[in-house]
Amino acid sequence: MSFLTLDLNLLRVFDAVMTEQNLTRAANRLAMTQPAVSNALKRLRDTLNDELLIRTAHGVKPTQYAEELWPTVRRALTDLETAITPETFDVSRAHTTFQMAMADATAALWLPGLVRTIEREAPQLNIRMVPLTTRDPRQMLMRGDVDLAVGFFPGVAAQLAGGQTTSASPIHHERLYTGEYVCVMHKNHPLANQPLTLDSYCASHHLLVSFSGRAHGLIDETLTAMGRERRILLTVNQFFTAGRVVASSDLLTVLPRHLIGATGMTDVLVARELPFPTPAVHVDMLWHERDVRNPAHKWLRAHLSATAHEKFILIDPETEH
Repeated sequence: MSFLTLDLNLLRVFDAVMTEQNLTRAANRLAMTQPAVSNALKRLRDTLNDELLIRTAHGVKPTQYAEELWPTVRRALTDLETAITPETFDVSRAHTTFQMAMADATAALWLPGLVRTIEREAPQLNIRMVPLTTRDPRQMLMRGDVDLAVGFFPGVAAQLAGGQTTSASPIHHERLYTGEYVCVMHKNHPLANQPLTLDSYCASHHLLVSFSGRAHGLIDETLTAMGRERRILLTVNQFFTAGRVVASSDLLTVLPRHLIGATGMTDVLVARELPFPTPAVHVDMLWHERDVRNPAHKWLRAHLSATAHEKFILIDPETEH
């Protein structure tokens, strides 16, 4: 194969399909029909003598050669786009709608300031909030269900930061801030005015915040590793609900310290250090490759990043990936 005879338009199709992991979405992205995308892929396969993408029940799966080729193609196309179409963006005239996924308490922290900024600087930009029901929102981003996800995604962030995925990932991330878990209880709880021990913690009844509804979380995994367990009496999927219930009961719950204020119950709640070590709460922002150069999306990401630096102490900051 000679590079001089290669139709470079085929690389645009290849990049779109690798980004979307789906022929239909790639066709929509390119304003092409799906048969036209399939035909372009066939031509590129013949040219490169590799299958490149294999159909599966969930979309397409890249071959090893495609995985190795894509990062180079992506960088080259990005460089060309930057050189040919310099960015011009006026946020005051931007007219677009973004869908974002966050937990309720996280949204309560971010949205008031974001709304004020939009009203002042981007009056035609709209935000739609989508329930966050998972610790791995990558499929939501891949399908285009959301444009941005903000939250604690430990497994995802570790894979993206450590390069543990099998190919160049279309999901990007940026660490916004780092917090810690604490035990939260009513200020008149029997344990509120004494040191919290492992025995007293495990002997209490607990409330678990679980987006998926699964009655087993990170704290339970930690306790299991210590040969201990706790009695989870109630599982809810909202931090606000957790705050309301704990404020009027003798249940204990575990929350990120920075989210306690968002429950609206700080006057009757107290936080105590947990009697065992827990991982830090890393709050990350995730988005899809398709939006990397979207100027309105870049503006939104920059606002969230700046807000994090203003409001929170950033521990072990990471760059975008």
